[in-house]
Amino acid sequence: EVQLVESGGGLVQPGGSLRVSCVASGFKITNYAMTWVRQAPGKGLEWVSSIDSGSGRTRYADSVKGRFTISRDSAGKMLYLQMNSLKPDDTAVYYCAKGQYFDAWGQGTQVTVSS
Repeated sequence: EVQLVESGGGLVQPGGSLRVSCVASGFKITNYAMTWVRQAPGKGLEWVSSIDSGSGRTRYADSVKGRFTISRDSAGKMLYLQMNSLKPDDTAVYYCAKGQYFDAWGQGTQVTVSS
């Protein structure tokens, strides 16, 4: 069974850092493109970052470029999003999603940036 479970969210002050994680079961994330998507309160889904299968090429939304880093482990089980210089606008539920068509999602992890 394909499953994704996010963790690592929490409350952080503006300018702080946080790393959210996504553990995959039922497949290897290195075989698929993987994506982080977020949803801020009262807003729609926003694409944050993706990492390609194979090459591992990474892409970022302009709103997070230079501050966030997507990565994965070589075992193909873990996906990460390192978030630095966090801003209140980064407050959202963060989801990881599998594949080019986002055919599996986790339950999300809440990130709140506030003083």
